[in-house]
Amino acid sequence: MTALVRPTHGRMIGGVCAALARRFGTSATTMRVIFLLSCLLPGPQFLVYLALWILLPSEDKAHTAW
Repeated sequence: MTALVRPTHGRMIGGVCAALARRFGTSATTMRVIFLLSCLLPGPQFLVYLALWILLPSEDKAHTAW
């Protein structure tokens, strides 16, 4: 099981979709499309994205912490 960290390579804005894609074994593009489609539904998707952007450590910072 991989740790949930935002990758330094392959991210577009914050790396949240790339991190989730890596964690669930799918492509980052697929995760981005799922996120964009979910924004069409009512709910706090954008706030969850922002929270994950703040809470998830960046890959380079996570490796130096260990």
